[in-house]
Amino acid sequence: MARPREFDADAALERAMDMLWSKGYEATSLDDLCAATGLSRSSFYQAFGSKRNLLLMSLQRYSELRSPNIAAILDQPLPMREAFAALFSQFIEQIVAGPGRRGCFLGNCAAELPRNDRAAMAEVRRGLSRTEAIFRDALGRAKARGELRGDADLDALARFLTAGIQGLRLIGKVNPDRATLQDIASTMLRCLDQSATSNPKATNREERPQ
Repeated sequence: MARPREFDADAALERAMDMLWSKGYEATSLDDLCAATGLSRSSFYQAFGSKRNLLLMSLQRYSELRSPNIAAILDQPLPMREAFAALFSQFIEQIVAGPGRRGCFLGNCAAELPRNDRAAMAEVRRGLSRTEAIFRDALGRAKARGELRGDADLDALARFLTAGIQGLRLIGKVNPDRATLQDIASTMLRCLDQSATSNPKATNREERPQ
């Protein structure tokens, strides 16, 4: 069967990515991917080359879609702490509501795929590095506004927040309890407080991300 004229490569890639994200790489069959994309096997191979190549393309696509959403939240005209609280709240809402319980596609692949899969691990690293860079930029803007101390280590904070978000989403896969997730988010915010120019006391339950 020839590939249909109305074939939309980006839409097919996103549908395939959703399938890999939901089921995992190993559990997703070629038939699953053909059903998700609406392509025959021959058209699938013409479009993506192989299941493995599709995985690499999906990891790239995921980062391209996710990064602007994270950046948009942190670009809001809000104090640094409020912007990060809004980001954490969005993740928590997605988890509690259900769609976010798939976890992070990058994190899922890092856990599932073997370490010697260098190409896939490189794509995961690039995706996480993009998130880390967005966090570093947001922290840099906050530092320029005087919200962070002059000696605040932006690289260390950005790495910590990237790891924290990954942990939040991992916990959310197995325990989508709002209070538990808010505790994790509150602890991350307190770590930001420690690098702030004014060091507020630890937040109480009413001050958690809602």
